[in-house]
Amino acid sequence: MKKFFSQAKAILNFYKQLHPDFDLPDGISIMNPFADKLSWSFTVEFYNKFYSDNKKRILIFGINPGRFGGGITGIPFTDPIRLQEQCGIQNEFRKIPELSSVFVYEMINTYGGTAAFYDDFFITALSPLGFIKNGKNLNYYDDKKLLVTSTPFIIQCIREQLDAMNMGSIAFCLGEGENFKYFTRLNEQYHFFEKIIPLPHPRWIMQYRRKKMNEYVELYVARLRESYEIYSL
Repeated sequence: MKKFFSQAKAILNFYKQLHPDFDLPDGISIMNPFADKLSWSFTVEFYNKFYSDNKKRILIFGINPGRFGGGITGIPFTDPIRLQEQCGIQNEFRKIPELSSVFVYEMINTYGGTAAFYDDFFITALSPLGFIKNGKNLNYYDDKKLLVTSTPFIIQCIREQLDAMNMGSIAFCLGEGENFKYFTRLNEQYHFFEKIIPLPHPRWIMQYRRKKMNEYVELYVARLRESYEIYSL
């Protein structure tokens, strides 16, 4: 008989054992909040609060954590401000906003709030660890050598999450450009999901379409609700 593990335990086990051993190009470093004692404590509190069950959820894949959001808190698209004010988890981090986090939590509130949203979805990233170059965020696909060396790690992370967690047969991809193209290629080769649905990346929305933020929030909520009703059964 398979031993019961809550989603929280499965998620935390996955994050705790992340030990990337691939080569990094010169000038690029890894950002791993799960190796930091303080960040880890808030990661544990968050997932125990919202994921202490074995309910089926749909995965949402970002790119990789940023240094003002998930790279600090350990929770994707969640900066210290949203962690405290929206998730109810007091923290000692500097309260610096992350643009993507602002959008994501506006969408979460429209969906029905943190409890309702995290009951239905699990946000992760193709690379659960972030990358820094010259003190700035770096996407895994922005450096050709990094893309090549990190690919086995990314594939392993997707497999381990699917093996350990009770997730749906589809996934959402945040980013309609390079992130979606890369994810699609991997899925065509390894058949992780029946379908991958792209959405505009929150950072792109906040940088280039901020005046239409509410329209994009409604777009997100409509697609997420529709897909959850169809594919979570």
